Amino acid sequence: MPASTPPPTPPPASSRDMLHQLISMAIPTFGQLIAEPTFILIDTAIVGHVNDSALAGLSVGSTVILTTVGLCVFLAYGTTSRVAHLMGAGRRRDGFEEGISGLWLALAIGVIVATVIGFIARPLCSFLGARDSVLDNATAYLLAMIGGIPGALLVYACNGILRGLERTRLTLLAAVAGAVVNTILDVGMVIGLGWGIVGSGVATLIAQWTTCLIMLVPTLRWARESGARLRPRREGILRSAGDGGPLFIRTLALRCALVGTVMLAARMGDHVLAAYQSVNAVWNFVLNMLDAIGISGQALVALQLGAGHRPQARRAVSTASRAGLAAGAVIAIGMMALACLASPLFSPNPDIVRLIAIGMMVQAVFLPLAGWMWALDGILIGAQDYRYLAVTCTITALVYLPALGLVSMADRNPGMDDTLHMIILWMLINVLFIGPRAIFNGMRIRGDRWMH
Repeated sequence: MPASTPPPTPPPASSRDMLHQLISMAIPTFGQLIAEPTFILIDTAIVGHVNDSALAGLSVGSTVILTTVGLCVFLAYGTTSRVAHLMGAGRRRDGFEEGISGLWLALAIGVIVATVIGFIARPLCSFLGARDSVLDNATAYLLAMIGGIPGALLVYACNGILRGLERTRLTLLAAVAGAVVNTILDVGMVIGLGWGIVGSGVATLIAQWTTCLIMLVPTLRWARESGARLRPRREGILRSAGDGGPLFIRTLALRCALVGTVMLAARMGDHVLAAYQSVNAVWNFVLNMLDAIGISGQALVALQLGAGHRPQARRAVSTASRAGLAAGAVIAIGMMALACLASPLFSPNPDIVRLIAIGMMVQAVFLPLAGWMWALDGILIGAQDYRYLAVTCTITALVYLPALGLVSMADRNPGMDDTLHMIILWMLINVLFIGPRAIFNGMRIRGDRWMH
């Protein structure tokens, strides 16, 4: 049989086989997912020892980057689903061409977004609540690394292709290489050369493009070997953009909620903002552990639905959701240990260290719920149930953002200290941000309407 038309992927023989397949995909997928959060985590650990204003500025600057890049996550999610569906149906060349369209779209969006942010960096950081020296640091960090945004978005699109092909080991290699480069350059530029937060931004930019090139070059070679066209195709790019519309709305709603949280933390003072950045960096790292399970479930579901194996798609739901719940419980124990032992790594200020430990403890309690919810989220994306996710995540944001406003009004009471601020921030995230999404996803998965 020609290489361009392999047979549909056969269904796993048992739940144990399904779990083994899930784990074999989740481990390298995790390596890829942690690339951007790892860069921010490394930046946080090193910049935190420059001064408190630099750490607080990093919180604002990295929020802009993570929000911008996160809004384009549809480049990975949508591409994964389309490529996996086509591969499951035995259409290898078509799958590659869909992925190539995603790469062109990612490059175009990346260049445009980086250019726009370059012009509005300072007012954007000011809008998020940065003032005085914190504003200077946030702007400097943002301007130093915005050139890496096109590379970061190309990584998203490459990931979509590689997940759909179930060739995720390359993503792990690229992520590890990027993290090593980022760490070496961060230490050398921030501490060795004394560039401060600017050095951290430059190091991250270089690491992003390193990760991108390691993934992009072999992806294009495999596409050419399959007979896929590499030039931009208008219909393919428009299809990628169209499919990504509901995913963009979903992510926009969620990112608005998280940006609102940063703005509330900024109003609570520099110590709270600096501590929130450290906890948030760890949280993003941990969530990508959980998201690795969800995305692996996404690819499994898309492959099974593409091949017409609906019962096996249902089995993937059960396997992935249980794995997400278990992983959340295990990781929660690790986060509690990290809160007790590793908080001083993020700051020499004992007050900030105490707030970091409190935030991590609160977050750890809710990680099992987050693991279950993230697994179901990935599965619904794999089934291309984009409209449902867009609607329910918008509802979640409409509940969450007013709650932030009420807390901001109540914070005028001088009786609230920084400890209470940290507890409230992370309780809000877990109860009113993750909680409603868990309810919506659980309700949806009980029926069959999500199977397209």
